[in-house]
Amino acid sequence: MARQQPPPWVHAAVLLCLLCLSGAIEIPMDLSQPPTITKQSVKDHIVDPRDNILIECEAKGNPAPSFHWTRNSRYFNIAKDPRVSMRRRSGTLVIDFRSGGRPEEYEGEYQCFARNKYGTALSNRIRLQVSKSPLWPKENLDPVVVQEGAPLTLQCNPPPGLPSPVIFWMSSSMEPITQDKRVSQGHNGDLYFSNVMLQDMQTDYSCNARFHFTHTIQQKNAFTLKVLTNNPYNDSSLRNHPDMYSARGVAERTPSFMYPQGTASSQMVLRGMDLLLECIASGVPTPDIAWYKKGGDLPSDKAKFENFNKALRITNVSEEDSGEYFCLASNKMGSTRHTISVRVKAAPYWLDEPKNLILAPGEDGRLVCRANGNPKPTVQWMINGEPLQSAPPNPNREVAGDTIIFRDTQISSRAVYQCNTSNEHGYLLANAFVSVLDVPPRMLSPRNQLIRVILYNRTRLDCPFFGSPIPTLRWFKNGQGSNLDGGNYHVYENGSLEIKMIRKEDQGIYTCVATNILGKAENQVRLEVKDPTRIFRMPEDQVAKRGTTVQLECRVKHDPSLKLTVSWLKDDEPLYIGNRMKKEDDSLTIFGVAERDQGSYTCVASTELDQDLAKAYLTVLGRPDRPRDLELTDLAERSVRLTWIPGDDNNSPITDYVVQFEEDQFQPGVWHDHSKFPGSVNSAVLQLSPYVNYQFRVIAINEVGSSHPSLPSERYRTSGAPPESNPADVKGEGTRKNNMEITWTPMNATSAFGPNLRYIVKWRRRETRESWNNVTVWGSRYVVGQTPVYVPYEIRVQAENDFGKGPEPDTVIGYSGEDYPRAAPTDVKIRVLNSTAISLQWNRVYPDTVQGQLREYRAYYWRESSLLKNLWVSQKRQQASFPGDRPRGVVSRLFPYSNYKLEMVVVNGRGDGPRSETKEFTTPEGVPSAPRRFRVRQPNLETISLEWDHPEHPNGILIGYTLKYVAFNGTKLGKQIVENFSPNQTKFTMQRADPVSRYRFTLSARTQVGSGEAVTEESPAPPNEATPTAAYTNNQADIATQGWFIGLMCAIALLVLILLIVCFIKRSRGGKYPVREKKDVPLGPEDPKEEDGSFDYSDEDNKPLQGSQTSLDGTIKQQESDDSLVDYGEGGEGQFNEDGSFIGQYTVKKDKEETEGNESSEATSPVNAIYSLA
Repeated sequence: MARQQPPPWVHAAVLLCLLCLSGAIEIPMDLSQPPTITKQSVKDHIVDPRDNILIECEAKGNPAPSFHWTRNSRYFNIAKDPRVSMRRRSGTLVIDFRSGGRPEEYEGEYQCFARNKYGTALSNRIRLQVSKSPLWPKENLDPVVVQEGAPLTLQCNPPPGLPSPVIFWMSSSMEPITQDKRVSQGHNGDLYFSNVMLQDMQTDYSCNARFHFTHTIQQKNAFTLKVLTNNPYNDSSLRNHPDMYSARGVAERTPSFMYPQGTASSQMVLRGMDLLLECIASGVPTPDIAWYKKGGDLPSDKAKFENFNKALRITNVSEEDSGEYFCLASNKMGSTRHTISVRVKAAPYWLDEPKNLILAPGEDGRLVCRANGNPKPTVQWMINGEPLQSAPPNPNREVAGDTIIFRDTQISSRAVYQCNTSNEHGYLLANAFVSVLDVPPRMLSPRNQLIRVILYNRTRLDCPFFGSPIPTLRWFKNGQGSNLDGGNYHVYENGSLEIKMIRKEDQGIYTCVATNILGKAENQVRLEVKDPTRIFRMPEDQVAKRGTTVQLECRVKHDPSLKLTVSWLKDDEPLYIGNRMKKEDDSLTIFGVAERDQGSYTCVASTELDQDLAKAYLTVLGRPDRPRDLELTDLAERSVRLTWIPGDDNNSPITDYVVQFEEDQFQPGVWHDHSKFPGSVNSAVLQLSPYVNYQFRVIAINEVGSSHPSLPSERYRTSGAPPESNPADVKGEGTRKNNMEITWTPMNATSAFGPNLRYIVKWRRRETRESWNNVTVWGSRYVVGQTPVYVPYEIRVQAENDFGKGPEPDTVIGYSGEDYPRAAPTDVKIRVLNSTAISLQWNRVYPDTVQGQLREYRAYYWRESSLLKNLWVSQKRQQASFPGDRPRGVVSRLFPYSNYKLEMVVVNGRGDGPRSETKEFTTPEGVPSAPRRFRVRQPNLETISLEWDHPEHPNGILIGYTLKYVAFNGTKLGKQIVENFSPNQTKFTMQRADPVSRYRFTLSARTQVGSGEAVTEESPAPPNEATPTAAYTNNQADIATQGWFIGLMCAIALLVLILLIVCFIKRSRGGKYPVREKKDVPLGPEDPKEEDGSFDYSDEDNKPLQGSQTSLDGTIKQQESDDSLVDYGEGGEGQFNEDGSFIGQYTVKKDKEETEGNESSEATSPVNAIYSLA
């Protein structure tokens, strides 16, 4: 994270602007003035011969100037040459070759003259040259014969071109020549070999010249090398040998200079140009080059080394860079040095360039033309393009060397003066006019400008003006106070006011006033000071894994009156916001970061006045690049060395390398892991197996993931050998009762060791003296037929190939196929442990009757019936397994209060044996499950209503329900109250002791064994204590007026109507039921109505539902519906549906008063009546 500095051009622009402020005052174009050259071609003008020639010359003046040219110092008559024309309102020459002609005919020195009635201005002398790209001379080059280790120079000698061509060396097949400190190209274009090696013969060498204007490349015939050597083997492994030359038998020698030759030389360079010093040395080993300056240090700010330290370049040379430089070439055999004496000369350069002179009549002035150079330049003055000496004498003008002095100037003195200063290295030509005007002050810029500037910045208020005599200019703030100059203010010649550091109090209206003897003029500038734009939360450097999400923050504070724009740069270029990026006002989010997202990100917060920048670097951790350039060396019979070049680790260090191999015989195209190595190595010795045609590849691994596999290495085949191991996982098992299948895991390519891998399979019966049976198999299985049932065999499997057999195999015991057991367990005894579990005991079968491996004893049992009458039960058979040869076991998870049957079998690998004698047993009564659908309602503030359904599993005869409840208010608990209910009661209503407390209810069902699982519920929280009744009433009123509530009530009414119709139809089908007149008459066993199951009720409300009737023993018999309710008497049985859930009705002998008091009998419940019809 860093706040970035403004770019360098900002400082350059500020400096340029300040220089402009001190420049001469320009005459407005509506006033008369002599000509001024505004544009011209360079002094050395080289043109492309394929294009038209353009020589530029433009000027301004009032009146507009006319133009003419000289060529080679003689008047150039444009009208006589049809190819030459001059652009309108310009002096630019155009020479057109579309209709023919040779550009070379127009080469020469041209000069442009711009003239009006007040004088003549001159351009530089422009030397026109046509670019040349001559052809390379044809030559046949013989092979260059050279001894290995000797130096060699291949000369280029390119044809002279204009400008000089760019030289580079390539092979004839256009492959670039690799250069290093041993082989490199000199500045003159020659190719230098400090010492020649045998590997240099592998290519040829051709010098190429690229010409700038024609964009053509000319190729010289190629050199071929013939290297004489004492060691003809070009072993590439010696290239990086620490003592490569002695390893190849090349004699070592001290350095000597190939260029420049000798021990000393000299060089001249012009001031402002680049100085290039070059030293190329030969020697074995290749020498190193170092540079020094006598009597001082190299200029570090201007000096840089090139061409592997063989060249020293010093840019923008000045006189201080003259002196003696020397280069030192050294290797382990010694050193040598070459001294270069550098002389710095200078073409003329300005010390004081003449500037236009604007005078009022009667004023004095001067033109100064001062230049320097080496040698000292001479100065020549001209007026309107003619030597000053030949001009008519002027008593108001005096020439004093490099200065012309004007006194009491008059309007007739107007002219353009030229100063030409020159020496042997060049010239400078400058135009400066003298204009005599009588003009009152005038302002040249728009009035009442608004300038907005950022706090603490430097700013400039412009006030361009003109007048003659030159007016004096003063600045005032807010129309009062003294002249602004000095301290934080500075006024320049051209009228601009600079404020060095803006403060808040500098805001206001500034007035500039220009005054001369002819009058005055003024203008106003309004200055507004704005707060700077600042990034107060900058983006931070981040390291992210590929595929993750990164957010770069950039929060900005700025002046609210300025429009803020936030943009982003990546690597200092505008960032393209793609679909993986999201740019917000204060952040940049990158989704699914990829390797290409790595780089520097710059947040640019800018307004129309300023900007702030903050930079952060995003490092992306990616999977490593694939290793490359795999090479096999140290080839041995059972090993090889594999070397590779690591790929880029993509910012996450490589931790491991996985070497994989592929063979082309058993599994071609399938790669297997061979070995793993640390990430710090790039070469490893691999152990190999015989007779495998190996091919290797390498995968790099870092914290992020694995690289793509490298390209495969070349193949390497090892020689064959007999197998050194035998197949694994040998087994013998029967698939039928009269066979045995022998199987094994086949050996892979790395364990085959030779061609035609096969297996010798041997077997015989165990503990017999019979001879081995054997067979040769090419697969991985063999089936032995006609075997006795379940007999042990000794088995051996041995590997063999064309080179021989493997080691003696181990003996494995296998068995032939099994048959079903012949006997069943006997004397099966059952003991009931509890209501859900029994204990079994039996006599084991004899081993010879098993006819296989005894897996387990197995009990098959099923639920025959429930002790609760008319309860349907599932008779699905279940099983319990007892692994191994054991005589006892336990069967659990039984249903209580049920009749069961059970059979036993013995099981081997083939299946079940015969079943034992069927045994019967009965499970005792258990505790019931929890009551179902326990509901607590609060219809008003005085009562709480409870409802529940019978337990899903009664597990016996229900004798009642137990309800425990306790009042609580926060953490305070009241006294627990216990209520017992009859088995047929499923409702209870209680009176609240107060409207604030809540209640916790716990309900459980009971059998003779005890209470079962309990269910707990709490009463709802009471409504608002202040107005509970009103709140309740209002709530009820609101609901009653809702549309959904009215619709629901209509639907319920329709459903009740349908049910009543169904009930009426069923009653019409069911026949007549006699009704007893009095309920208190007992229904005895001798009652004649017992046969048809009819009996009487005392009133119409207690009539039984159609489809069921009560028998004399208190149970409800099934007639039309399996889902009808069942009435339990004491000791009676209930009915269960298919999944075992209880749906019966309970009745307990009670007094009439008790029954009527609770009013919860199932027989009188309309809801239960509906259930019975469903």
